[in-house]
Amino acid sequence: MGTVAPATRKTTRKAKGDGHLRRAEILAAAERIFVAEGYEGATIRKIADEVGVSSTALYMHFADKACILHEIVEGTLNELLRSNTEIAAKPLDAVVRTRMMLDAYMRWGFEHPNAYHLVYCATPPVSTEPSPERTSDLARECYEAFSGVVKEVAAAGRLRIGDADTAAQAIWTACHGLVALVIGRPTFEWADREQLMRVTLDGMLHGLVID
Repeated sequence: MGTVAPATRKTTRKAKGDGHLRRAEILAAAERIFVAEGYEGATIRKIADEVGVSSTALYMHFADKACILHEIVEGTLNELLRSNTEIAAKPLDAVVRTRMMLDAYMRWGFEHPNAYHLVYCATPPVSTEPSPERTSDLARECYEAFSGVVKEVAAAGRLRIGDADTAAQAIWTACHGLVALVIGRPTFEWADREQLMRVTLDGMLHGLVID
């Protein structure tokens, strides 16, 4: 995936009386460190230093780094699931909704590069607590909301080639590849991002769908 910018350390401790530490602050710091150093390289101490608190203070919010990772992944997948569900329910042509979902997926990935890397690019750690079934269920629900719309396109006889499953997987992986490469190769001289997304979607859908 290429190099990822290292996390910026914040070693200054928060003074007493600063108020309650927000969970979102811990999650954001942990997200950066998980991407920069990997799950094994990330430690509670490193995350606490990034936020500027003691390890003891961090443990008041999370039992361990596995809990932190799963909350990041669940939060990200829930956001994507909400987007997919809303678009799937719109009273629009199925091809239009397919395009909207793919466009939203890529924009979501570009807007949340660290979370995207954790969810779709990084090798998940082996963990039994908290149970990973919830994140697996969310990922499946996200895909099923998308693939269900592609099945509508196929049911209307509008696919030029392949079936609903192969079409859904092909166009999803193409969009994933674009997002993953742009995120993972920041020094490459990429074309305008809006144009990249438009050409990707136009090329795929014009090749797959009968107007």
